[in-house]
Amino acid sequence: MKEILRHHELHQVTRYMDIPENVGIETLLRNENLSVTDAPIPEFFPNLSVFNGEEFSNGMKLFCEHNERIGKGAEFEERLPSFGEMKPGNFDVCFSCHESINQSMLC
Repeated sequence: MKEILRHHELHQVTRYMDIPENVGIETLLRNENLSVTDAPIPEFFPNLSVFNGEEFSNGMKLFCEHNERIGKGAEFEERLPSFGEMKPGNFDVCFSCHESINQSMLC
């Protein structure tokens, strides 16, 4: 078993769990109940591990690809035509009406 991700917030770890599991890499979430301590101790932070050590590099590659895909366009903002709000360039869905940005928006 080899750790591929550790973060002090549980939701940050759990949102990455599906990435390796969707391609068949078995993972284990550890320390999910130990993250709340008086002093921040990294050894107690929630972490995600792969069972098979040989799949470690594949898991890390998947995380890097995912982060690159999410980061593209995030530094740019666009004005939504329907109600004039600004949105990050990497949003595909309107945060107000939940419609695709490419469709005509009736917000």
